[in-house]
Amino acid sequence: MAPRFTVLLPTRNRSPLLRLAIASVLVQTERDFELLVVGDACTDDSAAVVASFNDPRVRWFDLPKAFGFGYANRNVALRESSGQYIAFVADDNLVFPDHLERLAATIDASGAEWAYSRPLWVTTDGVVVPFASNLLNQDELETFLTVCNHIPATCVMYTRRCLDAYGYWPEDVPRAGDWHYWRRIIEGGHRAKYAFSPVPTTLHFHADWKTTLDTHSPEVTAARAIAATGSWWPASMRPTMSPGVREQAVFDALIRRPGYIERLRHDVTLVIDRLAWMRLTDTPVTVNQLQRALFTAETREREASAALEAVVSSTSWRATWPVRAVVGALRQLGRRAAIGREG
Repeated sequence: MAPRFTVLLPTRNRSPLLRLAIASVLVQTERDFELLVVGDACTDDSAAVVASFNDPRVRWFDLPKAFGFGYANRNVALRESSGQYIAFVADDNLVFPDHLERLAATIDASGAEWAYSRPLWVTTDGVVVPFASNLLNQDELETFLTVCNHIPATCVMYTRRCLDAYGYWPEDVPRAGDWHYWRRIIEGGHRAKYAFSPVPTTLHFHADWKTTLDTHSPEVTAARAIAATGSWWPASMRPTMSPGVREQAVFDALIRRPGYIERLRHDVTLVIDRLAWMRLTDTPVTVNQLQRALFTAETREREASAALEAVVSSTSWRATWPVRAVVGALRQLGRRAAIGREG
């Protein structure tokens, strides 16, 4: 009998993180799935990592290097899949145990073909940044379709019908294949039905090459500046990092703790509300708070100012309400910085 879910997990030489990603899939509350791990010319011990789980639901595809990010290899696996729902997990991301359950329920309740859960970014120093992007709002949808992708692929699930109606992953693009594919599905025909689950079900981590804070997107950088100085930013969204331990390992341990996911989801709502309140009320800040927000030192101040300018001048920041709130708060910080310097 065909499984209810197909989970596609592409990878290339990230075996320590791959182990954590696979483990997060195997503890799903929905047990009826196949996990297709697709190696894109892996030369490390990824095959051994996959085999170590000894789970009949897990299948390893050891394929030669495909163009770009290996989208053609993902299609090889998808053509052998049989799940009614198709989910995607990046090899450096984590999914919560109810990820499949919640997204399938979202699709079933809405009649949608494509759905996603609220994105949560994790910075390289372990700060969780929520993104409030609701594509059911027309202006946010148009920004997503025409400007940039701000929905990590791990947040997405779609139905098998999409394969027949809209095709497979694009094989002729070197990167951003997920964005190309999602747009094709959403814009297909009279526009496919899509749905949004405001409950986070995944953690999206930055790629290995983004090893410094300044390689985050302007939106995430701006939110992190507030998190760094706001005593109200919840501990669940800013846990202590251990030297030499990857962020994924820290959060993997937290996710396994009873009650952590519920706490995190509760706190995400509080943060989004607080950022919106800051924007609406122009919450006053002191010069000392400003100095801390700009990391005090002259070099860090220049970096923060550059990040702020990038946010203000970008188009994509307007796609989400928390980002608008962040920019409003940071603009006020900038005004008070000028006052402090003049005084």
